[in-house]
Amino acid sequence: LLRPGEYTAKSTAEDAHPFRLENVQLFVGPTHRLDLFTATPAQLQQATFATLTFANQKNGVKDEVVGHARSGDPYLCPVLALIRRVVHLRQHQAPRTTPLATAYQLQIPVAILPADITQALRLAVTIIGPSLGFLPSDVSARCLRAAGATALLCADVDTCHIQLLGRWRSDEMLRYLHLQAQPLMKDFSRKMLRGGAFTLIPNQLVPSY
Repeated sequence: LLRPGEYTAKSTAEDAHPFRLENVQLFVGPTHRLDLFTATPAQLQQATFATLTFANQKNGVKDEVVGHARSGDPYLCPVLALIRRVVHLRQHQAPRTTPLATAYQLQIPVAILPADITQALRLAVTIIGPSLGFLPSDVSARCLRAAGATALLCADVDTCHIQLLGRWRSDEMLRYLHLQAQPLMKDFSRKMLRGGAFTLIPNQLVPSY
């Protein structure tokens, strides 16, 4: 449920505050926090819960922590995705302030841009075809935020919880008091994975299949 300016390395948008390596925490169980810079790759792979700290992101309480548990999928898992990012950046001795959306190619850091995410999404929609109910031109990096919320809604997650997790403005005190509670968030990644297999009712521009 992040904005493109938060999960890509560079953006001209006003919400361009990318998460950095130093914003990540990995846990084994509810309390054992791993040291990202001294733990072995094998130890990092044991992580069962991951968090990101909002340093100055839009609509975020400063230093607020949002986390996910494992989804149960070997690829579509927020914990494993962050582990892969940490391992990759460590392999290249990246500084703590390196944006997570940085990929090293021939030892050269390359920033992953919103346009790169959009291109990958449109390619996926092209490959899957009109059964999704929308066209490649209908999707962009910004769509992921709404898609995540829709997946949670389809998985019967309460709309108040979705609003809290997505940082859509509501009761500020309620969000501040409850968002960091692990029981509230621990099953969201599994529910998003289970509820994310939705399609849209096509309009007249989407070809029949």
